[in-house]
Amino acid sequence: MSHPGKIDLTQRLAGRVAVVTGGASGIGLASARRLAAEGATVVLADICEQSAGEALAQELGGLFVRTDVTDPDEVERLFATAKQAYGSVDVAFNNAGISPPEDDSILETGLEAWRRVQEVNLTSVYLCCKAALPYMLEQRRGSIINTASFVAVMGAATSQISYSASKGGVLSMTRELGVQFARSGVRVNALCPGPVNTPLLQELFASDPERAQRRLVHVPMGRFGEPAEMAAAVAFLASDDSSFMTAAEFLVDGGISSAYVTPLDA
Repeated sequence: MSHPGKIDLTQRLAGRVAVVTGGASGIGLASARRLAAEGATVVLADICEQSAGEALAQELGGLFVRTDVTDPDEVERLFATAKQAYGSVDVAFNNAGISPPEDDSILETGLEAWRRVQEVNLTSVYLCCKAALPYMLEQRRGSIINTASFVAVMGAATSQISYSASKGGVLSMTRELGVQFARSGVRVNALCPGPVNTPLLQELFASDPERAQRRLVHVPMGRFGEPAEMAAAVAFLASDDSSFMTAAEFLVDGGISSAYVTPLDA
């Protein structure tokens, strides 16, 4: 039984329809689960096998749409399917991204690797925003959350040049869209995670423990983030609790982007 004046967080997103790209693993899957737990109907998008995606969607009580987020037609179909199936598009968590090993120092990274990362990490966000916005503008409500990164606001000596550049682009585009549509009932914010304990990060660092340690040592909290911690931030940005936030860089990074010297253990 709820108390007068208390917010029931299990119903904070009741009646909302949320589209989540990259929804089959990592931050995307954790966020889809959190959004569903708060009452949202979730439309999952990923390039995983159809059967795996459908199983996850069934778990969440939602829908799976296999989507290549670099294909404009498939992205249009994704959001049109969400609208047709459930009547609205209230939240778009544009989260799909890659971090391949061939994206390294600018001295080592070839043009093909550069372009592939830009397509998946930046162009896909452009396509998703472009597809979601008309539905939200018609409704005069909506929350777009784009996954940028802490590397959008600081530099690394262990560079992944195209990844870093793509996330800077996501942050800049998010800021501009947030300002442009601020009086139309649509909010656009960038989630900027620090290093997160996902399969993507584990795969990247498994072959290079030294690189992992060189990054971890700079996190004031002394650990990588967890997908569930990012999901909590996504749910906040999706909900009306963040109603006065738009065009923002929402850093959830264990303090790494603010650190000069890491603290001693207590």
